[in-house]
Amino acid sequence: MMNRNIKKVAVLGSGVMGSRIACHFANIGVEVLLLDINPKELLPQEESKGLTLSSPAVKNRIVNSSLDTALKTNPSPIYSKTFVNRIKTGNFEDNMKDIASYDWVIEVVVERLEIKKSVFDQVEQFRKPGTLITSNTSGIPIHLMSEGRSDDFKKHFCGTHFFNPPRYLELLEIIPTGDTDKEVIDFLVHFGDKILGKTVVLCKDTPAFIGNRIGVYSMLAITHLVEQLGLTVEEVDKFTGPAMGHPKSATFRTADVVGLDTLINVANGLTQNAPNDEAKGVFVLPAYISKMAENKWLGEKSKQGFYKKIKNDKGESEILSLNLKTLDYETQQKVKSSTLEATKPIEDIRKRMKVYAQGTDKAGELFRAMHYPLFEYVSNRVPEITDDFFRIDDAMRAGFGWELGPFEVWDALGVKETIAKIKDEEKRLPGQTGEVAQWVHEMLEAGCESFYKVIDGVKNYYDIESKSYKPIPGAEDLIVLDNIRDSKTVWKNSGVTITDLGDGIINCEFHTKMNTIGGEVIEGLNKAIDLAEKEYRGLVITNEGKNFSAGANIGMIFMMAVEQDYDELNMAVRMFQNTAMRIRYSSIPVVVAPFQLTLGGGCEFSMHADFVQLHAETYMGLVEFGVGVIPGGGGSKEFALRASDEYREDQIVQNTLKDRFLTIGQAKVSTSAVEAYELGYLQKGKFAITMNRKRLLADAKEKALELADAGYTQPAHRTDIKVLGNSGLGIVYAGANSMRSGNYISDHDQKISEKLGWVMCGGNLSQPTEVSEQYLLDLERKTFLELCAERKTLERIQHMLTTGKALRN
Repeated sequence: MMNRNIKKVAVLGSGVMGSRIACHFANIGVEVLLLDINPKELLPQEESKGLTLSSPAVKNRIVNSSLDTALKTNPSPIYSKTFVNRIKTGNFEDNMKDIASYDWVIEVVVERLEIKKSVFDQVEQFRKPGTLITSNTSGIPIHLMSEGRSDDFKKHFCGTHFFNPPRYLELLEIIPTGDTDKEVIDFLVHFGDKILGKTVVLCKDTPAFIGNRIGVYSMLAITHLVEQLGLTVEEVDKFTGPAMGHPKSATFRTADVVGLDTLINVANGLTQNAPNDEAKGVFVLPAYISKMAENKWLGEKSKQGFYKKIKNDKGESEILSLNLKTLDYETQQKVKSSTLEATKPIEDIRKRMKVYAQGTDKAGELFRAMHYPLFEYVSNRVPEITDDFFRIDDAMRAGFGWELGPFEVWDALGVKETIAKIKDEEKRLPGQTGEVAQWVHEMLEAGCESFYKVIDGVKNYYDIESKSYKPIPGAEDLIVLDNIRDSKTVWKNSGVTITDLGDGIINCEFHTKMNTIGGEVIEGLNKAIDLAEKEYRGLVITNEGKNFSAGANIGMIFMMAVEQDYDELNMAVRMFQNTAMRIRYSSIPVVVAPFQLTLGGGCEFSMHADFVQLHAETYMGLVEFGVGVIPGGGGSKEFALRASDEYREDQIVQNTLKDRFLTIGQAKVSTSAVEAYELGYLQKGKFAITMNRKRLLADAKEKALELADAGYTQPAHRTDIKVLGNSGLGIVYAGANSMRSGNYISDHDQKISEKLGWVMCGGNLSQPTEVSEQYLLDLERKTFLELCAERKTLERIQHMLTTGKALRN
């Protein structure tokens, strides 16, 4: 691969996708130029200011407004507000010439071939040879866009289809033409994976590529089955949501979010552009969808679609669902299903699929009626849309949020036994026969009983050409706990598994509900440190759950506090603190690799690690105020210590303490890994960000090895922490009193604030004093126990346990 550096990216078109793609490139540290068309007429307010169409403010109005709208969306497309400075805006007329100094030009204008071609005319005029040029089209054939362009343009041109929102959806489809240079394809696959953090799927230049071809087929298949099976909107969304390994938005809610018009456009495009698709009848819309489009019931953008939010007679918000027979909006009915009840306790998605497929009620019937034709359909898309079936699974997981792709579900049900069921399925979709592709039969004849197989800890797939298993490209670079747990486990209990990662590094994995930290996790962490110190070179702490950790097991704390078993609670908190301190002061390097929700104790363990290798999407925070206590696992102590270290640097003592105090007091949770650093949860030089979640464990292991190879020595316990004593307490008490007087906080909030201040200021000290970590830990634990004895704290914990929401009493 040639040495190609991407330092500057130009994005042409600033609509919903263009502005958000620009933000994501700013996220990775790239300088971005975002351009759009010039307005054709003045707004009244521009006229009143005496501006003209040639005024810079007018010329850049469209692009600036689009970027401003993007930055106001929630969740944010950008990791940190400061990153906006990396985006420069302009217009096609004045600034297209500037692309001459850019390394990659991405076209994201309206989905009309003639408009895209006119933009490429200008790009061809100004781009320097060798510059990458790609289109974010979701469906226009890529080869049509490069017709008539120069050889250099064609060599460096392909499709790069991001899914919306680009920051959060992992899928990036790369669609080369016959002219695209192999070096360009290889570079984009590498860059998309490691730098942009995407699941990169190489696609053939076929209608709707892979993600939308299969995703829209699956959604529209359900819209036809609804009529055959007599299902309601709420039944379909209950049956096709998380229980099935799909997102909460399921089917119809997803259609409302995406927009019915978007779905219809893709469906119509497939009807026109895929005339040889045997199931093209599935892309013909049911009458009720055509009627909804006629009524402009397009979903969220038109305030009504399959669902409609209203104010009911009591003045409360209520969400009605559409009756697909009468097209009237009605009160939603509670959905009951024996199949769903049977799947509830099953965490393993593959085992859950088997139970779901055997269901005898409507849910089971829908599962079979949608999956059996889907298996037939995806098998027949190989080699039309891809030569390698695993890319279809990658696209559905990364672009549509499925836990398992269609071939993985088929594997879970058993390939051979399911083929007979596909043939026997009574519910047929238009054009489908119940016959799976010949290559699937050949796979079974070759003695290969599944599409995937783990060999020596590496995921392999059935290669159609060689009729044998081959490693999935890039799989050798990844460490997947699911693939090595059976052969590499060195110790386990009910909440933790310790796995040998090789090269002298072990991993400690939590697998409790929400990865909360209770006695079994504390035991497992201490065992992992013991083992690492005796027999290994380093320890990584991470897991493959949906979230790293939701924090301490507050149910256990609640039971001890209600029973007033304070000796037991004191011992549990002390053990928690000691474990955090062992993470910091063990004789081997400890790397914590958090991702997604990293709250309370999960945050505290990260704060005590030698190094934090975290995923870009890490939402980290000390949220204990919400349940009426202060951080009790070393978090309060750690912020006092960090404030002390910062005093020496800038001497603005009170401001430093105030910032740290407010981070805990307002239970601030970062919206990204970058913001976790800005909030003080991470320390400069002691963390690194992994963009691609799949690479997190391998990166963390590499860091642990690097620390061990550098001759790791454990740090000395700190006894030089400067705390402010009564002078700091005065500031804290005055601030808390002012907030209470203004009704910003409750009496109990004030009490917790003052107790947190007591810990962070070192208690009742007449002057600033240097204290030890243990001194602060003892204060922290004592204060935590005092708050656990408060009735209002118990009310907060109970409310969180029963509703999942914070109570501000």
